Amino acid sequence: MRIFRFMWCVLALAPIVIARPAFAQQAEPTPLFASDEMIQLSIRGDLRRITRADDGGPATLTLHGAAPETHQIQLSPRGVSRRHNGICTFPPLRIELPARPESGLFQGQRRLKLVTHCQSRGAHQQHVLLEYAAYRLYNAMTPRSFRVRLAQIDYYRGDADTPTISRIGFLIEDVDDAAERNAMVEVETPSFPPSQLSRADLGRIAVFQYMVGNLDWAVQSGPRGEDCCHNTRPIGMTETATSNLVSLPYDFDQTGLVDAPYSAPPAQIRVSSVRTRVFRGFCFHNDETRAAAAEFRAARPRLEAVLASIPQLSERRRDRAISYLADFFEDIATPQDVENNLIDDCLT
Repeated sequence: MRIFRFMWCVLALAPIVIARPAFAQQAEPTPLFASDEMIQLSIRGDLRRITRADDGGPATLTLHGAAPETHQIQLSPRGVSRRHNGICTFPPLRIELPARPESGLFQGQRRLKLVTHCQSRGAHQQHVLLEYAAYRLYNAMTPRSFRVRLAQIDYYRGDADTPTISRIGFLIEDVDDAAERNAMVEVETPSFPPSQLSRADLGRIAVFQYMVGNLDWAVQSGPRGEDCCHNTRPIGMTETATSNLVSLPYDFDQTGLVDAPYSAPPAQIRVSSVRTRVFRGFCFHNDETRAAAAEFRAARPRLEAVLASIPQLSERRRDRAISYLADFFEDIATPQDVENNLIDDCLT
């Protein structure tokens, strides 16, 4: 075990020389998502009402540090299962700024998702950090992904001098900014055939979702009455594009990697635990699945280094996460393993 821990420490410190997949020239991210350094925030408002009301309410967001800034915001709860099924006492939040700031760290921001701690118990901090790690793992494979920013957040009720609670959370890049960074735009449609998606990106997403143990996603449609898609957002070269669409995956709290206490497999997938991997890629992109598996095999040191770099992730959780990834790499260790463990289970 000591040798194992030493190895991932070395990986975290050693320069990564494995080449990443080639992509078109990327635009710079907005200032908020240009760094992985943790920021210090405070949020002040009628939190009891805001976290329980569908329409939320006004609040104040303050960035602390060398270049502090304060913004008046509209804060509202989001999410369905975590809000309405008695799962979270503190739900995920949506931050809306009345106008895009013209300077500072929040320059250009208008709408942001904030992933919160769900429950006040300290163990839930580890689940937040592991979900943050899932985003970072996909960032390591492709810029066609949502960037995230970790934050230590003090929550204040009204004019209180001391915070009600202080917890780690993270902000998720807005879909419009993620699309613009990739010279694309969001495609708003209720559904579309998977054949309209970029085959290379679809293969990469399917292998990634298998790696983190995600069973709760779909790239071609969403829940009844909602826009496409389920825990993915499509972007394309135009708003009406019907080919080479790219899906941006998000919402990884139900994955085997995170293994949150409330997580459960979808009813239509007959496994007993979210830790059990099920490949959900399409058969028509099997060649792209094989190519993506090779990409992930080559990127193993880089992906393990991501887990080693997550601040405040406990040693036990880190070791467990790296072990969970190790099982994935065993599943794709050889081309024949890919056929047996992924291709044979593809969706027709």
